[in-house]
Amino acid sequence: MAVPKRKLSRSNTRHRRAQWKATLPHLSPCPCPRKEMVVPHRACTHCGVYKGRQVVDQP
Repeated sequence: MAVPKRKLSRSNTRHRRAQWKATLPHLSPCPCPRKEMVVPHRACTHCGVYKGRQVVDQP
């Protein structure tokens, strides 16, 4: 099994971790009249519609 010969320095570790970036989720408009922005392949949190049909009962 491969084992590192020496400890990595802090700067090398931080330099590698600097590439981990959070990305914004891709959003698309809901087909309802309000055009709420929704994450794809999820039911709309406002109206409960997914793929053109009502899947979640809204109060």
